[in-house]
Amino acid sequence: MKITKVEPLMLDRFCIVRIETDTGLVGIGETGTWGQLEASAAAITKYAEYLIGKDPRPIEHHWNVMLRANHFTGTAINGAVSAIDIALWDIKGKHLGVPVYELLGGKMRTKARLYGHVKGRTRESLIEEAVRLKNEGFTAIGHLNPLLDEDENTPYFKTHAQKIEDAAETVRLLREAVGPSVDLCIEIHRRLTPPEAVALARAIEQYKPMFYEDPLRPNDPDAMAWVADHIHIPVATGERFISLYQFQTLLNRRAVSYLRPDVCLCGGITGTKKIAAMAEANDCWIVPHNPLSIVSTAACLQIAACIPNFAIQEYPTRTPELDGSTAVLGEGLATGLEDHVGGFIAIPDSPGIGLELVPDVERRFPPRPRKIAMRPHFDGAVVDM
Repeated sequence: MKITKVEPLMLDRFCIVRIETDTGLVGIGETGTWGQLEASAAAITKYAEYLIGKDPRPIEHHWNVMLRANHFTGTAINGAVSAIDIALWDIKGKHLGVPVYELLGGKMRTKARLYGHVKGRTRESLIEEAVRLKNEGFTAIGHLNPLLDEDENTPYFKTHAQKIEDAAETVRLLREAVGPSVDLCIEIHRRLTPPEAVALARAIEQYKPMFYEDPLRPNDPDAMAWVADHIHIPVATGERFISLYQFQTLLNRRAVSYLRPDVCLCGGITGTKKIAAMAEANDCWIVPHNPLSIVSTAACLQIAACIPNFAIQEYPTRTPELDGSTAVLGEGLATGLEDHVGGFIAIPDSPGIGLELVPDVERRFPPRPRKIAMRPHFDGAVVDM
């Protein structure tokens, strides 16, 4: 079996890779470099020069060549390698007639617990959306920003006291609205300084969040370790990391309880399985990052199926107020995933990652490129969102 074609497909707000072989088998994957899809697509095209004509099955060998050949990596490059890796596993599973998880040790579970996305520009809309997802059967909700998802064009300013008190009150009202039968996965989107992160964590500890995600920007593992050492809520982070060595640094510092590898960014299925093994050896749990299409969801579920330390799966539901829809991101791009039931989703049993792109997918999902923009602070600086 030989690879005959490797092509990036710009579909809607996603970049999917499609790899064809001379046997007729086709594999698909996705890059997680969602802010720089064009750069990642260019890297996929570059890697095609190496891959075409080769056997797709020695995946570990190809993975090492792509990441080590020219001694340069980075978000766009690692996103490209991740997409290709997922597609190669998809081909290998289809070639052998088994789901990818069978090639990684077999099933630990038959379904994966999910948390849906809750977003809102106001406290009231955030709470309303949380209750809607609870009524849909979700037992956990995330992407849950107590600082709110305000418009990026609105300048931001609050005093320290206002910022902490308003956010803590939002968490209190969320807990009252959904009760103890729904876990709150608090997501800060890297918007706090270390002292702010400690102050807010202490203020919301009584409402029993499942985890406290990305309180800081991902630049300084020592700062994250300092925060983790001063609070009593488990820290979750890692969605912007591109290699297993960054996760190793966090684990060495005891700076994290829930690792958030993005299967479409940190090295694909190969990289995520390695990260999960490191986490298992450190009594840490895996919460795969997934703000992408159902191709990413399907790849994540192959990991969820076969690792013992899987905790919960991010499931990118849309919010009507912000997105104009309640559908999951990337719905309709491919077929093969079942709908969630009671906050869980079945692991696909079809060969490969369990998906097939729909016919005429490029015409049906024209690209929607993202712009470069940052929310302004009232003083003219920029605010992470």
